[in-house]
Amino acid sequence: MVDREKRWRGSDQLDQRGRPPRSLMVALVLACLTLVTLDYHGGPDSPMEPARRVVGEALGPVETGTATLVRPFTSVPAWFRSRQSLQGELADLEAENSRLRSEAATASFDRNRLAEYEGLTAAAGTLGYALVPARVVALGPSQSFSRTVTIDAGSAAGVRPDMTVINNDGLVGRILRVTRTTATVLLILDPDSVVGSRLGESMELGFLQGRGVLGRQGRLDLELVDGSVIPARNDTVVTWGSQGGAPYVSGIPVGRVTSVFRSLRETTQRAVIAPYVDFGSLDLVGVIVPSGTLSDRAVIEADGTLQ
Repeated sequence: MVDREKRWRGSDQLDQRGRPPRSLMVALVLACLTLVTLDYHGGPDSPMEPARRVVGEALGPVETGTATLVRPFTSVPAWFRSRQSLQGELADLEAENSRLRSEAATASFDRNRLAEYEGLTAAAGTLGYALVPARVVALGPSQSFSRTVTIDAGSAAGVRPDMTVINNDGLVGRILRVTRTTATVLLILDPDSVVGSRLGESMELGFLQGRGVLGRQGRLDLELVDGSVIPARNDTVVTWGSQGGAPYVSGIPVGRVTSVFRSLRETTQRAVIAPYVDFGSLDLVGVIVPSGTLSDRAVIEADGTLQ
């Protein structure tokens, strides 16, 4: 009796130390084996299916609620990753959009420059002269009362004073002075500019003088050597030419006659000439140089080729 009580107390003490009774462990193992055997084939015919369904219906709402509560926290890393990816894509799209806007904004400008260059090449072939291409980089100061522009070609490009300057439309002016990398061009619209000219098919000689007005309203006055000749409206005017081609070579288109008036005091005929060149938008010009001129840039030869 005493020994049995001791054994019972001893087992109770083991339970208090956290060790389950041996009989309980054996019962649990047998129960697990029984459940595994019953549910071996699984499927809707399994004896455990009703119990599984009951447990699922009982715990399903709990699982759904738990997932709903936890989802915002578990999705935070994915949200940051997707946000960074979207920011990268947005930056790429903005850069591409800026590039396309820039191309669209400069497309017409590039087309105009290409057309001017092609026109200048055609003019070299038509007139039979070699050209040094140059761009207008500055206008002369308005307070000087002269009409000049600065081009980005100078002595290093083979440009010298008293050379003829044209563009794809016609006569622009003549070289006034040069530095190594730039040159000043006196425009034919300047009041001090005098250009020998010929009138239309009659080839009557005259002199053109500028009025000093730039832009589309710029005009030239033509005084013919023979005062009895009356110019016709829309007659063309070309350069007369100078000895040695300086400052003007012959045959360069200048403009057309828009009106004619008579000076009572001088008893001569004068014609108003609208120049072919739009001096308000000068950009690409060509300086007429001797063929084979050494230059720091490509020279357009008379046959349209580049030297």
